[in-house]
Amino acid sequence: QVQLLESGGGLVQAGGSLTLSCNASGSIFSIASINAMGWSRQTPGEQRELVASITRGGSMSYADSVKGRFTISRDNAKNTVIMQMNDLKPEDTAVYYCASWSPRTAVGVTTVRYWGQGTQVTVSS
Repeated sequence: QVQLLESGGGLVQAGGSLTLSCNASGSIFSIASINAMGWSRQTPGEQRELVASITRGGSMSYADSVKGRFTISRDNAKNTVIMQMNDLKPEDTAVYYCASWSPRTAVGVTTVRYWGQGTQVTVSS
């Protein structure tokens, strides 16, 4: 019922910036079921890892590897989350997946309710 539409991926040089956007669409009831949204990423041969998340109330969490470089924000009225990625590094190269979580659910890769299709972020050195 919920569709997560991602945009903003692309190719950038190391030290550059990208902004990822994820918009959640669906019925008012399905949208209301979203308690948190965020981004995970996955590179070939590695497990998907949680990058950043933000709850409807504004509580944020970041992976240690992106703290100080990535900033997540949300616009609840627009059902949109934004992740500003600064000082990108080649190791940030991955497919980034938007994700949403339901209430009373711990925010983690294994507890995602809905996934986006993924957007490629490539950082060249």
